[in-house]
Amino acid sequence: MSTRRMNDPVTSLEITNLSRSQVSDMAKDLDSMVEDFRHRPLDGGPYLYVSADALTMKVREGGRVVKTSVLLATGVNAEGYRELLGMQVATSESVASWTGFFRDLKARGLDQVYLVTSDAHLGIQHAIGKVLPNASWQRCRTHFAKNLSGLVAKSQWPTLSAMFHTIFQQSDAEAVWSQVREVVGFCQGKFPHVADYLEEAIDELLAFTSVPKAVWTKVWSNNPTERLNREIRRRTDVVGIFPNRDAVVRLVGAVLAEQHDDWIEAEAVHVADEPGADPDDDDRQRHRCRRRRVSPGGGVIRRQHRARDGP
Repeated sequence: MSTRRMNDPVTSLEITNLSRSQVSDMAKDLDSMVEDFRHRPLDGGPYLYVSADALTMKVREGGRVVKTSVLLATGVNAEGYRELLGMQVATSESVASWTGFFRDLKARGLDQVYLVTSDAHLGIQHAIGKVLPNASWQRCRTHFAKNLSGLVAKSQWPTLSAMFHTIFQQSDAEAVWSQVREVVGFCQGKFPHVADYLEEAIDELLAFTSVPKAVWTKVWSNNPTERLNREIRRRTDVVGIFPNRDAVVRLVGAVLAEQHDDWIEAEAVHVADEPGADPDDDDRQRHRCRRRRVSPGGGVIRRQHRARDGP
């Protein structure tokens, strides 16, 4: 990569005016660090809840500019800390690329996945079935809502949106399923095509009801990953078009490694129970979880500060 080309991405890291030798040394150091990060053993499992998403990046290949997909996965380890599990640059979001990505994660130690949250891309769905057959799939409610909004006139969306969101405002799983039937019935009268669309997606949209309520808000959408995507975009927009795929891996990998460290050094998400467990079975456990807060990881959860020098 040229000095000019390298100056663009490193500017996003708040580093400027690099010499040729500095570019070379920095590229080597970054490549080594990113390589170690991307291929580290995933030995912090089980990773009960996983979120998968992808970003599109423009790359110069064969004298033309093409789009590539950066596949991303995050999860929560056994200690309750959110981790960036991996990233991979693929030609597209195909079944083959997602299958290869999940197989790589599994080979590195990803196991006992209970629920995978993503959008409705067929490549992800089929790959989950192939590589993680015991995991359920949660369709991201945020992406689904965007799809719903495109099925009605702009003036009708506030009404439909308000009804749709009542599904996720219920106190327990039974109430959620009851309310979604109410919403389908409402739509059958006003938006028949929306009722059919919603009814077809009920099982995948409400997969979150099979896990403890304490984690619902963190597993029913890809919002945490979307925030990560915005940070990646903020850095990569400085570059625009990457000279090759290695440059994408170098910059995005460095951003992910930085974010990974920030998560570990910040607050921990402590997992108290396995999915499906009764959080009230152990009075002492309940007492310890007075400061409970929702976050992916399974079961009843609380946040606690983690010292910078270790768990």
